[in-house]
Amino acid sequence: MGHPSLSLDASKEILSILLACPVVQFRGEWFEMSSTQTNGRRPVRFGCRFSVFRMSVVVAAVCVCAALRLLSSDAAQIDLPRNALWEVVHNICVPGQSLYQDPKPCVQVDLKDGFAILRDPRKKTQFLLIPTSQISGIESPTVRAPNAPNYFADAWESRIYLDEGLHQTLPRDDVGLAINSAVSRTQDQFHIHFSCVRPDVLEALHSNETRIGEQWAPFTAPYLMRHYMAIWVSGEDLGANNPFNLLAETLPGAVQDMASRTLVVIGFTRADGTKGFVILAGHASKSSGDLANGEELLDPACHIAEVRNKSH
Repeated sequence: MGHPSLSLDASKEILSILLACPVVQFRGEWFEMSSTQTNGRRPVRFGCRFSVFRMSVVVAAVCVCAALRLLSSDAAQIDLPRNALWEVVHNICVPGQSLYQDPKPCVQVDLKDGFAILRDPRKKTQFLLIPTSQISGIESPTVRAPNAPNYFADAWESRIYLDEGLHQTLPRDDVGLAINSAVSRTQDQFHIHFSCVRPDVLEALHSNETRIGEQWAPFTAPYLMRHYMAIWVSGEDLGANNPFNLLAETLPGAVQDMASRTLVVIGFTRADGTKGFVILAGHASKSSGDLANGEELLDPACHIAEVRNKSH
């Protein structure tokens, strides 16, 4: 079946919507986009292709425009719609993968396990895991359902994209995963950040290793002075340890107030060589001004990798 041709009125409407976007080129029954931005330093180029088949041409144009804005190097200064991540994954990455085996602008779409990986356009070495089904965030019971995917485990296995971005293999202890609370997030589609962990955070975890066991115990993040609860789980991977279930089922009061919680998972090797993870749970507090933004324990600039390179 061929693709429908665009009517004159529809074409005019698309063009009017795309006036605010970078360069747009129509090629037959497809439209392709490319953009070059200097950002005061070096050119940044990106592009994607989208079929209008079985989709309103107007909706397609809006979604692609949103994708370009999201992928721009100036995205940090743009007040994106709160559903931008969902629009990009649902309307571009998933159709691209399912129809053409091309997940761009995502770096991966796993249709079987139901998630996409998107590089954070603001940060070279930070990635986002985003479900391909619509889920609000940490507060959603969906992520704790009996047969729910372990999205943290999927994000951990996807840390290879960090290695590719850095052109080196990071030790597992240098990698952290985080999901922010409902009050601190800027997008209303569930997403887990994964990047390098802050060097001071890793140092503090090692300094407090004897205090972190299989029961929740207080932990204070250095410098930031944020208060977390910490617990240890063993294993090379997260396996059956779903941090959402662990938080809701074992930390008193959490299940009644999941929206105000944040979770951070950090690869950790104990002094005796035992491999596992430290899971940190934070709680938003109006009195202290803590918004439960676990992402703050990560370092998208990956300074820890630079430190290790200098030490060798």
